[in-house]
Parts: sequence; C-alpha cells; structure tokens
Amino acid sequence: MTYEEAAAYIEGIPRFTKKHDLSYVADFLARLGNPGADSQVIHVAGTNGKGSVCAYMRAVLLAMGKRTGFFTSPHLIRLNERIVIGDDEIGDEEFLAVFRQVKETVDGMAEEGLSHPSYFEFLFGMAMLAFGRAGAEYIILETGLGGRLDATSAVPHPAVTVITSISLDHTAYLGNTVEEIAAEKAGIIREGVPVVFDGTDPRAAKVIEEQAARLHAACRKLGKNAYEIREITRKHIAFSRGSAYDRNDLWTISGCGVYQAMNASLALTALEILFPEAGERDPAVWKKALASVVWEGRMEEIRPGIFLDGAHNPGAAQAFADTLEALGEESPVLLFSAVSDKEYEKIADILCGRVKAGLYIITQIQDARGVPARELGRIFRERTDSPVLVEPDPARALAAAVSNRRGRRIYCLGSLYLIGELKRILTEQGDCVQRRLKDRC
Repeated sequence: MTYEEAAAYIEGIPRFTKKHDLSYVADFLARLGNPGADSQVIHVAGTNGKGSVCAYMRAVLLAMGKRTGFFTSPHLIRLNERIVIGDDEIGDEEFLAVFRQVKETVDGMAEEGLSHPSYFEFLFGMAMLAFGRAGAEYIILETGLGGRLDATSAVPHPAVTVITSISLDHTAYLGNTVEEIAAEKAGIIREGVPVVFDGTDPRAAKVIEEQAARLHAACRKLGKNAYEIREITRKHIAFSRGSAYDRNDLWTISGCGVYQAMNASLALTALEILFPEAGERDPAVWKKALASVVWEGRMEEIRPGIFLDGAHNPGAAQAFADTLEALGEESPVLLFSAVSDKEYEKIADILCGRVKAGLYIITQIQDARGVPARELGRIFRERTDSPVLVEPDPARALAAAVSNRRGRRIYCLGSLYLIGELKRILTEQGDCVQRRLKDRC
C-alpha cells in the first residue's frame, strides 16, 4: 500500500463507522500495546486557542531538549500535520508504517466482530503509536471535540490538563450554554491532576473550579490580570505576566492576535507546573522558544498584507475584532466563508458591527457543508452599508481581494477549511492568484 492509498483509506472512514465510547478507545490503544504509556501527557481542551497553547508548549519543551509528540486537528492541507514528532510533521514513510500497524490491529478487531475506529480514533491510534516509536518523553494531546467523551480522554493519567477559552460552538453536540459546554471541556480533568484554565468567563470558571474541587485537582485560574500587553504591532506582541515581580519582565510572541497573550500565559503556567524547580527553567531559553512560534492560520501573515485567521465561531470573531481594534485597523478587506454547522449569522453580526470593513468578499468552501456564497452574501448585505462582493470560487475570491485592496490589508477568516484551501492556492499558484481573476492562470 502506498502513502496515497493509506491517506485515501483514512479519508473514507467516515462513510462506514461512528464515534465510540472511551472504553472502546482504551481497548484499541491496549491492542496497539499502549504506546506512550511511559510518557508525560499534557491534555488540552477548550473552544478557541487549543492549538496555539499546544504549539507554545511544544516549542519550549523542544528548546529544553525534550523528545516531544503533538497530536492536533484539523489539518489544513495534509493529514501528516496532525501528528508532529519533535518540530516536524510525520514523514510519509513513518506515516505509512504506523498506518499499516494500526490497520492490521483494526483488521483483527473486525475478525472479532468489533466495529471500526472512527476517523479521529484511527488517527489518534496512529499518533500514539508514532510517539511511542519515537520515544517521546512528553506528549501533547489536543482534544478534537469537547473533552469528556473525546478519544484523547482515553489516556488515563495526564501530568497536567489545560482548558482554554470557552464560548458557544458545536452546540448540537456540547450544549446550548457556556456552562454546559464548560462541563464537557472540564471532562478532561482527572483525579489529583493539576488543571490550568482561562478564567475570564465567570460562568465557565465556576463549572471548571467545581469539577476540579470534586476531583481534588489543584486549580490555576488565569483571569484578566494574568498578563498585560505592553506593545502590539502587526509582527509581534510584547506582554508581561500578572505578578508585580514579573511586570517589567517582557515576553514576546510573533503575530498580532491579542488572544495569543492569554494562550501563551496558559502554556507557560502549565510548563511551570511540569517543571516546578527554578533550576529546571531557563527564562532566556523559554523566551526565545516562545518568540519563535508561528501557528499557521491564526493571524498568520501568509503574504505581505494578507492575513489568514481561522476564526470560525462567535468567540473567535470577537477576538479577531479585538485584535483589529488594538491595531487601529481601518477599512480592511475581509474575505469570509463558513460551514453550515457554525453560527455564521452571529459571526456576520460581529464582523459587520465591530470591524467595518471597506470591502467584504464572500466565497464558498469547496465542501458539502459549505454555506452557499449567495446566502452568505445576502446575510452580509443586510448588516452593512459597505460593498459586498460574492465570488463562490475561493481562488477567484482571493484574486478579487488582491486586485481590490488599494493599499488595504486583507484578512481571510471564517473557517479552517477556507484557510486550508487558500494556503493550498497560494502554494500552488503563488503570484498567479491575482492574474487568475482575469483568466490568465
């Protein structure tokens, strides 16, 4: 079997299986030999910011010389992005090797009458196997959906858990209130295992604190005073941490998303729990590692003046608006699309009410769940007096944004599926994007 055949098999899994309970996933991992059982696991849940927190922790751990594995989702272009060993996504040869081993195990389960792992469960098994083969000392697990019933929660004894900001998303699965969603995210908390969390929403904080108390888990809440942004540009943010002792000690992160200061603070706090002795921590090493992180699709400047941000729910849209406000951005060009299971009307309310773009360009994700561009265009036109251009083809939409920018910055957001498509377009076509509008590419 080739890499391409293996990837195609995985992509076809949703057609013939469903999500299972944690006892099934635990048995699946046991059949794989419980890979990663001797590793220190950092388990991360939340609505927004999970991937960024994980990326910050991974960078610091690698800078400390630790062998590290990172399981994340979704991918933007290739499945390999979900399994990161050290500082690199898994190579095709290793991907195929762990695929074959997992597939052999799954075939044996089928002979016993057991159902096939879901798409996410299969990839999770591959990731844990890859991390075990690589001898990872630390494994960072980002939940896929929720926390309490997520496949990653089948790992029984994490070293620390982290819960990022919580807002309304995936309400059909997780609940219709912040409190209900927080309860699902708090499901990653384990007996006696420390938890670090974003406590800026008191409704979510109360739920998390109560769950931590029930499980005798030491609780570190980061509130609005956990950090102070001291400088923000379109290239970086400098911030100090909450205590008076740290006030003049600046940390720098790349990019301009104001929400990243909280994510970096969560990552640093979790790492301080893992390495409690001051002698284990070299501030200069940690600062350099933190500053080096570029997390794709999160206020990422993919080309000069063109930014990609995966804001795909109302909470993320508010954070995006906060960032543009902090930057003093005026009349940008916004390129937007969404999938049907997101609250895209609420997102439109925010983008039209708080951002005031000079031009909105509406496109359509090339997926069955993509909201028709015509419908999205109608929604935006009802909410803004600014021009709204509808272009269903993402490549042509991007080309239209470039040709109509008139010195303005372009921000592309609404879905990580859109971000993945745009990254692929830019990779494959480069400078031809603008000319494609005129059918020259």
